[in-house]
Amino acid sequence: MENYFELFSLAVDFDINITKLNTEYQQQVAKFHPDKFASNSDKERVLALQNTSLINTAFNTLKSPLNRANYLLELNGINAFDETDTQMDVDFLMAQIELREALEIIRASKDELKLDNFIDNINLKISQNIKQIQTFFEENNLVQIKSLVRELKFYKQLSMQANQLIDEWL
Repeated sequence: MENYFELFSLAVDFDINITKLNTEYQQQVAKFHPDKFASNSDKERVLALQNTSLINTAFNTLKSPLNRANYLLELNGINAFDETDTQMDVDFLMAQIELREALEIIRASKDELKLDNFIDNINLKISQNIKQIQTFFEENNLVQIKSLVRELKFYKQLSMQANQLIDEWL
């Protein structure tokens, strides 16, 4: 196997058929399910577990737009989260600060309506970001994709934090 896409018979592309991914995943998992190897040798059981682990990792990577974009960058020799590369768009950095402050104000006020609106806004930003990543993959603009992947990771983390507030308030 050369890459995760090949494992599921998919083209190496950001725009993938999620239904086909799910179908191929189910077939691969069934093929290497540990129960099928219960009476086999220890070596074969270990190999089946390793294959299942690889299949799960590949599936989780490809089903997530963030992880899929990052994986595609890695296939092209680019580490989007290289700690030595601290260059970020100043406007985005300012937007990060503003969004974090807005979430803290909402947290302090316990305003459910504002939290709902905040989450809707972040979800819109996530959706727009994913569309931009798709466009830049079509143009093979890996530098811009790297920046957008970093932004998407921030938005996903912020969304998770905002959704955790809902759970805390229930």
